[in-house]
This record gives sequence, C-alpha cells and structure tokens, in this order.
Amino acid sequence: MQIIYGINPVIETLSGDRGSIERIVLARGRRERGVDKILKLAERKKIPIDYRERQYLNNLAGSASHQGVICIGKKFTYAAVDEIIGNRHEAFENSFVLILDHIEDPQNLGSIIRSAHCFGINGIIIPEKRAASITPTVIKVSAGAAQHIPISRVINISRTIDYLKDRGFWIYGTDAAADTEVLHTDLTGNIAFIMGSEGKGIRPLVKKKCDFLLSIPMFGSVDSLNVSVATGIILYEVTQRRKNIS
Repeated sequence: MQIIYGINPVIETLSGDRGSIERIVLARGRRERGVDKILKLAERKKIPIDYRERQYLNNLAGSASHQGVICIGKKFTYAAVDEIIGNRHEAFENSFVLILDHIEDPQNLGSIIRSAHCFGINGIIIPEKRAASITPTVIKVSAGAAQHIPISRVINISRTIDYLKDRGFWIYGTDAAADTEVLHTDLTGNIAFIMGSEGKGIRPLVKKKCDFLLSIPMFGSVDSLNVSVATGIILYEVTQRRKNIS
C-alpha cells in the first residue's frame, strides 16, 4: 500500500497515470481550495471517497502534514529503462536521461524529480540499494511530479550506463574538479547526465564510465552546490541547448 498526502500531490496523482488508486480519504468538513478539484477527479475516475475524522488521517500520515487529504493506492510503479528511452518529449529532437548515483536525501530526490519533469527530460534512473526511493515524502516534495515522469530503479548503475551507450547515448558526469565547464560543452545528440550523491559525488567506477566530466562555474567562497540545485542548473542549461537545435 502507498499513501500520498497533501492537496497538490493528490491532485497530481489523480491526474497522472503511474499509479493505481484505491480510495481517497478526506477529513470531515474539508472544503478548502483544491478539495473540489480532487472530488471532481475522483468522480471522473470512479474512485471512492472515504470521509474520516482528522485523527484517522493523522495515524495514516504519521508526523507528515497531510492537509486533510490522503490518497491510498498500490505501491509506486517503477518504469523499465527502455520505457525511459522511448519517452522523449515531443518538443525535443533528442533524448535526455538523468541518472542519480546514490542520492540519499528524500528531499533532494523529490526536488530533482520536480525539476526533471518541468524541464521535459525522458526520465530518471536510480539504484535499488543505498539510495532514496519513491516514498510519500518524495512524492510530496516533487509536488506530484513523480506521477508524471518514468523513474527506473536498477540493480547496477554501471551496467545501465553500458546499456545506454549501446543505444547511442553519450554519458556526461558532473565533477567540481573537471576542467571543462557545462557552459562550453556540445550537448547535442542523445545524452545521459549523472549526478552524484550528496557527500561523495559520483563514485569512481561510475565516473570512469563517463564520456565527459563537466563542472558548473562558481565564483563564491563556498565551493559546492546542493545536488538538487546543481541538477536544476544542469537541466536548465541542457534544455536551452536542446531548444536551440530542435
């Protein structure tokens, strides 16, 4: 069972097609903005509404802020890598895949998913072990974007990179010590960008698989960026290049 809480995440879940929803639980008396939209979407999809006392929702969501709205459904459905490859946005000529090498913080993962969906990338690949997975917290932080973009969970990142290379992808990695800046790089063709973990960055074995290592120019006294911020910068830069060549 998967629990999704909060007005916007529940609306996005109802609007998306990546999950199977069993029922919506509303706190009695809820009539704030957004609830009417939830009711209309649920009616359209013939999803039952269960009205309960707020304490019942508190028990389901734990310490999380559920805003009086909870969606109950089956576990999140991860996509196959081939589904991500085939999910190129119609606005772009080439594919763009994001690989996260052991991002551990659910807040970072949720923020990255939200940015990735907004910038129209194919999808996201994450590892099965020692990394954040798609949880209710991640879905809430993503503002429901996790329900609209394919996310694949793989056993081995290195083998997945080889699989992408065999299908014509160039592999880019981010490294603060890299001499080449992302601003001065040819980003045409089908590409996959690897973002490393919060503390250690891209692991050495994965880094060796990269065709190019790129850095983000910085001028302040702090020499690193939060991974979700760095990812947003990369996504923006790549998207601008893709728009120019489309």
